[in-house]
Amino acid sequence: MTATERLTVGQAAVRFLANQWTERDGARRRLFAGCFGIFGHGNVAGLGQALLEYRELLPFRAARNEQAMVHAAAGYARMSDRLATFACTTSIGPGATNMVTGAALATVNRLPVLLLPGDAFATRPANPVLQELEDARSYDVSVNDCLRPVSKYWDRINRPEQLPSALLAAMRVLTDPAETGAVTLALPQDVQAEAYDWPAELFGERVWRIPRRVPEPEALADAAAVLRGAERPLIVAGGGVIYSGATAELSAFAEATGIPVAETQAGKGALPWDHARSAGAIGATGSTAANALAREADVILGIGTRYSDFTTASRTLFARPGVRFVNLNVAAFDAVKQAGVPLVADARAGLTALRAALGAWTVVPFYRRETAGLAAGWNAAVDRAYRPGHGRDHASLPAQSEIIGIVNEVSGPRDVVVCAAGSMPGDLHKLWRTRDPKGYHVEYGYSCMGYEIAGGLGVKLAAPDREVFVLVGDGSYLMMAQELVTAVADGIKLVVVLVQNHGFASIGGLSESVGAERFGTRFRLPGDLAASAAAMGADVLRAATAEKFRDALVRARDSSRTTVVHVETDPLAPAPDSEAWWDVPVAEVSALESTREARARYEEAKKTQRPLL
Repeated sequence: MTATERLTVGQAAVRFLANQWTERDGARRRLFAGCFGIFGHGNVAGLGQALLEYRELLPFRAARNEQAMVHAAAGYARMSDRLATFACTTSIGPGATNMVTGAALATVNRLPVLLLPGDAFATRPANPVLQELEDARSYDVSVNDCLRPVSKYWDRINRPEQLPSALLAAMRVLTDPAETGAVTLALPQDVQAEAYDWPAELFGERVWRIPRRVPEPEALADAAAVLRGAERPLIVAGGGVIYSGATAELSAFAEATGIPVAETQAGKGALPWDHARSAGAIGATGSTAANALAREADVILGIGTRYSDFTTASRTLFARPGVRFVNLNVAAFDAVKQAGVPLVADARAGLTALRAALGAWTVVPFYRRETAGLAAGWNAAVDRAYRPGHGRDHASLPAQSEIIGIVNEVSGPRDVVVCAAGSMPGDLHKLWRTRDPKGYHVEYGYSCMGYEIAGGLGVKLAAPDREVFVLVGDGSYLMMAQELVTAVADGIKLVVVLVQNHGFASIGGLSESVGAERFGTRFRLPGDLAASAAAMGADVLRAATAEKFRDALVRARDSSRTTVVHVETDPLAPAPDSEAWWDVPVAEVSALESTREARARYEEAKKTQRPLL
């Protein structure tokens, strides 16, 4: 007779999650580091009771905002190379719908996060219950259906018998490097508390091995043939290089072949900034070195990249007639982009195989020298951007690029910089000098304002031995700063650099470029952002000059407490130009001269866009 255990659905779910493990290259770790949660009537009696009863098996952390706790889980997952994550539980209603933005961010960035929102009664004893959405078309609809399009797997558990198959399906997606993202299991509040006799094997240790898919021989031969015929090849390194742990293989491959390496936002850190083959960031927020190489490249080897519009400068960057693409990617969906030759494989396994297939092939010496010269020119531009006084002559405030340079200088080689939205990610992509593959953590797939502090919390939980520097602008800070309370309450030390430039600097610049004259993007705050951080329990340091900012940052770094360093910057001081374009449509007709001029520039730029499949 099969052994069983009588537990509630909530208890069974927690027991199951606590025994899930991932394994790659022989290294094993828990899939779930814990569960973030905010309790209400939809989950307190079910999952809440279960998390209390099994708190030694699955640690619980209270959050202050539902969206933020999903961001923290995503930050943890990214820092863990997608081998570990957090679960997140909420009540029904606004708690559940607050997670939609976080779920979208996780899915866009292909980061595993498990969402366990409460749901309305499955038995419908007294419709409508508090916070229930009534839909005249069907009683089967709830607000949790909002999470369907932003989840890679979605299910509603209306009967206890449905739980085991749903849990296994959820784990399959969470541990699939090609298909991962947010996973949602909606749990009606009555079902959570219902008891059932579960097979004991459901709660046994289960190991999900993360495979390293090797390339098919025919595909490998095709890819090698294209590369051997190249005169000016360029590697575009994406996040897949880092998630795969393939940075050493990329370095060896680039050194052996001489192919220069450009990095996307997610791929930044794939090579150290001063590596001989590094061309820096690529695309609309890239370096002039990488972008110059991209314009003349005859073959692009994309590794672990999804070719976002920023990476391709809205398909204007790879301009050489007849340019070909070889796409090494674990996801077949990405491997066929740009009409490329697909090489579907793990980045590390694929690079090893491709290097062997190329043998002694290498680029010509002149191309190596050209790459080095372009990189040296860009590095000199970064040096100038880091220097005081490079901005507008009449401005007394430091430029944002100067602040970035100081953070780069004060942080250690293994420390992590975290950012997400505004003008800062673009400047960081160009200017930050990454020394460690995990030292750069900028969320730019969804570019979600408010991610920074919550994401930094997840990063610190995943890497407690590293200092975490969160760079956030005033606009993004106002979107979501509540997890400062969580950091202080739980003793999780962050250094938060709060850059005050009195508005949305990135969108202000974009508004001006499309002829909208920075409309609605500037404001003067009546309050004090630094005081608000102090009110949430953080230590606060203020810096009026770059030199004082450096001193304050050192104090924050050396402190054991979460510290916010507040500094004002000049929002109009320029950073080095990437000399690349980004497609944002401009009004075709207007009475405003600024808009008509912007439209003329837009139409000229559109002429360079390539209709790649």
